[in-house]
Amino acid sequence: MPSYHEVMTTDLSSLTAAARKWDDMADAFHKVEAPYKADVHGISLGGPLWNGFSAQSANARFDITLKELQAAQKEAKAVASLLRDAHTDFVELKKRVEQARDDAVKAGMRVSDQGACHFDFSKVSRQEAYTIHHDPELHETERSWTAHIDAAVKAVCDADEGVRIALNAVVQDSDPLHGMPGGFNAGAKGDVEAYEEEAVHDIAKRIADGKQVSADELKELQRALRDNHDDKAFGQLLLHDLGPHATIKLGNELGERLGDADGSARLQLAEMERNLANTLATATAVPGSVKDAPPGSEQFKAWLASKDGTFYREWTESMKKEGTKNFGPNTNPLYGYQAYVSLLQHADTDFDDQFLYDMGDQVIKAEKDHPGIFTMWGPGHKGIETDAVDGVLDLMSRNPDAATAFFDPDGNGTGSDHVGNDHLAYLLGSGEGSRDWPKNTITGFGVTDFDDPTSRMGLGRALEAAATGHEPLNEGESGGRPGPHTGAQARVMQNTIQILDDGAGGESVHANLQKPLGHALADYVVDNHSILAENGTKYGSPEGKEGIWTEGDEAGITVGKDSLMRVMRGVSADDQTYALLQDTQRMYALEQLTHAPESGGTSNDAWKNPARDLGAVTGAMNSIGSDVIFDERDGKISAANDMAKYAYHGAGAPITGLPVLGDTAQRLVDVATYEWSKDVIAAAESKGQEQNSDHYAAGISGTYDMIDRWAEDRGVDIHDEENKKRDPNWDAWQAMRDEAKQSYSASRGDAAVNLGWE
Repeated sequence: MPSYHEVMTTDLSSLTAAARKWDDMADAFHKVEAPYKADVHGISLGGPLWNGFSAQSANARFDITLKELQAAQKEAKAVASLLRDAHTDFVELKKRVEQARDDAVKAGMRVSDQGACHFDFSKVSRQEAYTIHHDPELHETERSWTAHIDAAVKAVCDADEGVRIALNAVVQDSDPLHGMPGGFNAGAKGDVEAYEEEAVHDIAKRIADGKQVSADELKELQRALRDNHDDKAFGQLLLHDLGPHATIKLGNELGERLGDADGSARLQLAEMERNLANTLATATAVPGSVKDAPPGSEQFKAWLASKDGTFYREWTESMKKEGTKNFGPNTNPLYGYQAYVSLLQHADTDFDDQFLYDMGDQVIKAEKDHPGIFTMWGPGHKGIETDAVDGVLDLMSRNPDAATAFFDPDGNGTGSDHVGNDHLAYLLGSGEGSRDWPKNTITGFGVTDFDDPTSRMGLGRALEAAATGHEPLNEGESGGRPGPHTGAQARVMQNTIQILDDGAGGESVHANLQKPLGHALADYVVDNHSILAENGTKYGSPEGKEGIWTEGDEAGITVGKDSLMRVMRGVSADDQTYALLQDTQRMYALEQLTHAPESGGTSNDAWKNPARDLGAVTGAMNSIGSDVIFDERDGKISAANDMAKYAYHGAGAPITGLPVLGDTAQRLVDVATYEWSKDVIAAAESKGQEQNSDHYAAGISGTYDMIDRWAEDRGVDIHDEENKKRDPNWDAWQAMRDEAKQSYSASRGDAAVNLGWE
């Protein structure tokens, strides 16, 4: 196998030079073929010059020679093609090695001729060198960069082994009945990956059948999948030879062996499982976009009928049959779609958006045609996603465009290519016409149904991706700048809120939907702010509008204030989600204050208006928090503290999904001293008396504190209680506090109605 030094120094042009010589060889054989066919082979075909048994005997021999001349040309051309294929691959892979080296150098490493990385102390000062030299993480950092380069070199080694296999195979006579046995290869192929697939598909079939294979065979399958998982031709050849039935069995067998393995064997099987899934992702890629050519459209149907669409069409049609077959015992069934989707989930390559849309429709139809097919019986099967529908939705979350298209209630495509869908209502809604999510069924003396603890996890992640345009956020990950959103994303968010609040039921949101929908709502902080503050005609607040708002390429939600508050309340049953929404809305309102002019202006309106919005938003958020702890918790104070530990000033990890807002607002929040949990507690303690409007102002201290910090930042002396300096902005500051109190109290009054306190 080539080393780093060999990869970097080998002259790859020798491959194309050799390919030209093999082409020349094919031309030379071709030049011989014509006169041989006419002057030698031809005279043995019968005629005035030669007849009889001797002519017939000679003809048989001459015929073999002619076929060998033709086969030699085929073989020579195939070898030339293989060498050019190898050259193309090696050039690209060498660039990746060079890029890995450049990455290491950019990170401060010095790379040896063998690809080993060590920190380059010549590029830093003596003091920096001393500090770095004593850094306990230095050696691990150096090892990680060496491993980064090694991985790129390993890809070259894998490709090199594939070329070796192809060159050995291309010179083997594949048809002993054509010409002379052991002669030139009349069936020679010029594709390296075709020979690699030929070498491993039998190994894969034997594993699928539960048979043992040698360690060398297992390594060869591992290498072939690692080297070619991103090659469409290889993937389609392998999957065609296996077929859906054997592919499902292969995935199951790899999973079972993985569960029993440890150490290096476990790593090997996990890599094979991952790259088999990646091979499926590559092989099922569809040209174009689901937005323009969704499954079911005329354009998509035309592609399916084309030569390019043949594999996809045959594969999916076969999978529809295999997907509903039981691959397990009758007492604990394992249906094909369950195993197939579970295999797909191991991929670290994104699946095509049209494929995911099509898969979503397939598993939903399978469930409708076979009710109960995705029920978990007893413990289920280890490593298997029992609910294939939720599993496909989880796959969609990794491809946000696919998720958006799948849930967009307006459908996809235009004209004859338009295809509508009711996926959002079916999967998120409740009651007639919506999905009855499968249970976990235990049998014994009787039959007992339990809620699946993983139910709707895929749905939640897919909705977050669909509404925001980014993959679901990981624990502690920032949400970045909020928005902007496309029309399709906004429609998903708008309809999600409307469906959840159907019949004013938005306060009840499934536990597994609370976090992802909270992340999505935080990304719509700009719209939420205007809806809660009842700003302008754009949003139609408080009633809201039927459709979203659009301005050019950007769009947003226009739901009613009551629906938004109830859904915010529903997702806030999760402590971290409430802290996210509280911090997000508070910080954005404070950022809006930073845009106010330097002076309060006539009647102080320039400062009063953003203060009014701030009061309305904090009033709404405090009401939501107080409703959670008053209605659902025994210990109100401890519950509020549970929420607050996730807040911006909490001691734990950064709150997941918190958007990145303006620097000034961030700085003012940093210097603020109050804790919003105290406001929530105060609001909750007064909730029992909310029918009395005197209590609507409970919990406003934090709002005053934000206004005070902002005013101080503008130069107002808030400690000058009599305004002895006669600062006109001092009066504006007082007006801000009065305005904020009024809007805060009004928002609390709205909450009393919207959240059912009255």
